[in-house]
Amino acid sequence: MRHIRTKVGVAGAALLTAAPLALSAPSATAASPVTAAARQATTAPTVEEQRLSQRVPQEILRRSGFSGVAGTFAGGLARVDSYGAAKRYVTEAGRGLWRRAVDRVQGRGPQGGDLSRDDDRPLYWARLGMTKALREWKPDFRLSANQRDALMGALERGSRGQDSIDLPVGHSKTRVLRVVVTGFDPFQLDADARRSNPSGAAALALDGTTVRTSSGRLARIETAVFPVRWADFAAGTVERTLLPYFRRGPRQVDLFTTISQGRPGRFDLERTNGAWRGGYPDNARESRTETVPVPKGVPTVRPQPQWTTTTLPYTQLTAASTGPFPVRDNTSVTEIPAGGSSPVERPDGPTPGSTARAGGGGDYLSNEIGYRATLLRDALKLKVPGGHLHTPVLQFGAGNTDPKTGEVTDPDFVRNRTTITGQVRSILTTALSVASGTMEK
Repeated sequence: MRHIRTKVGVAGAALLTAAPLALSAPSATAASPVTAAARQATTAPTVEEQRLSQRVPQEILRRSGFSGVAGTFAGGLARVDSYGAAKRYVTEAGRGLWRRAVDRVQGRGPQGGDLSRDDDRPLYWARLGMTKALREWKPDFRLSANQRDALMGALERGSRGQDSIDLPVGHSKTRVLRVVVTGFDPFQLDADARRSNPSGAAALALDGTTVRTSSGRLARIETAVFPVRWADFAAGTVERTLLPYFRRGPRQVDLFTTISQGRPGRFDLERTNGAWRGGYPDNARESRTETVPVPKGVPTVRPQPQWTTTTLPYTQLTAASTGPFPVRDNTSVTEIPAGGSSPVERPDGPTPGSTARAGGGGDYLSNEIGYRATLLRDALKLKVPGGHLHTPVLQFGAGNTDPKTGEVTDPDFVRNRTTITGQVRSILTTALSVASGTMEK
């Protein structure tokens, strides 16, 4: 997810597959009187939810077995008779969707259709069906706008894996290493609603899995995905998710990597992240052009730095044979030099006193998640490898490039996605092998 405006050129599966939670229907005498204001507390569908009616999202849902998710969820909401019950139901439903998506990608349970298992798109579109149902829900009890927002937040966090990260506990040098990896939703869907995001696919494929380092140590990988929306980042979704595992304690990470889609044909290890939002529209068609806002109440560095730097072992990762795509150490940035007024490209990183206009990963949300994660790392004095990785662009086959007439999938598209996921796993294993060797010295 790379965009530089200033740069020249370049609840388990059963929850949502069978019956909803066993919640008793509200009785006529127990329900609170419903006022017109309460019934009018619903809001119109979001820009993302409006795309659901298009042919492509509906085909993806149908061909993955996820087409009934929103209806089942709405049916469960209809049985809820209090805000407390709603909160429990929505939280578990969100987590159930995440587990179902992970299970499908990792080969557990029925495939549910002819769409390949590695596909990240069913999760994205099914989640939007659920958020739309929750937005339109008219309960038989008073539900304030703040309460509905809280339910929406629980659904978002649960269905993205953000509140189910389960790292092993331990302090010994022989314990299982702990890794957190993040991906993103598909994006730029107005141009092509068929798009998938290889970072999200990798997150689903890696969640809860283990890899073995070159020295024989095991590492547990836990993942989450994030929305392509400026507002969510400003509200602290990244920091809220990562903070429990960046703090000192028995579940503190040994390595973390934020991942997004970048350039065609290559992986990029982004050496430097910049504190600048370039304004490119997000999935909600909103723009932000400003210094990256740090949310209140989270640890940070004062004054806010213009740049943060990766601590991933880029020298070893660029030299290692991790797969068919080259892995590059990307040192370029765009800055306004100290005392200057115009952006300048710097191939070798920022100069002292400069103001960020793009990190190596651009000025979009991929740069921003790298900046936020590494800024939080620095604020907490977390001494572990961490940074941002850009994957190659996921491309359709040569005869399937027109979004108006093209198919939602093809053999090249599937092969490209699975190859990228496999190389992400290999890159992580190599980084962990380097990190574990350092720990054992």
